[in-house]
Amino acid sequence: MSNEEAISHKVAEIAATAAQYPGVIIINNIQTQGVEYMSPWGLELLQTTLPELRALGASYHTRFFNPADAAEYAPKVWQLIERNELGPVATFFQQVRANAQQAWTWYFTAMRLLLHNTQGAPLLLLCMASPVQPETHVAMRVQRLLEENEFLRRHAATFATLTTREREVLRQLALGHSSPQIAATLHLSVQTAETHRRNIRQKLQPQSTAELGLYARAFNLV
Repeated sequence: MSNEEAISHKVAEIAATAAQYPGVIIINNIQTQGVEYMSPWGLELLQTTLPELRALGASYHTRFFNPADAAEYAPKVWQLIERNELGPVATFFQQVRANAQQAWTWYFTAMRLLLHNTQGAPLLLLCMASPVQPETHVAMRVQRLLEENEFLRRHAATFATLTTREREVLRQLALGHSSPQIAATLHLSVQTAETHRRNIRQKLQPQSTAELGLYARAFNLV
């Protein structure tokens, strides 16, 4: 059986039951880096058709997905491909939207290798992407963690300007401690603690005290 015939057979096999699963089913072609199949729910969400997706080729990934996420989940995908085994699964969160006018929506995606080509190299990836429902308690916690992770990416360079001592003071500020309390904990004078506080605010330019706490949580200070 040729690679093309194997792809058609496998796509038909998955498509026959794709509507039964609690998520969007996508089959990616590793060699073209494009889409071979997407279940009707996914096509509806992306406001597109399967021929349009196939025509996009590799640009499918930058058209609908937040490229900022790729730095975290792309290595997982490539590790999965390099293992070249049908069993292992990679999971990750990613942001998706149909067009630039819409807000990003978080999805939880599970991915595994689906098919080898005639030479035994990886050919197809099977993905199931499920939307993270915003109204559930667990989803709210997940959403908060994902927002902190996105905050970390956006502000990593700014945070890197803080000295080790300033990070220690930032942690104390996030815990709600006053300058005298910070001075006592870190064995500083109150004046030095105040100086560190001013330097932190000057470097981070926070919009509120709550944002200082977000820095501390996102960068694992608390």
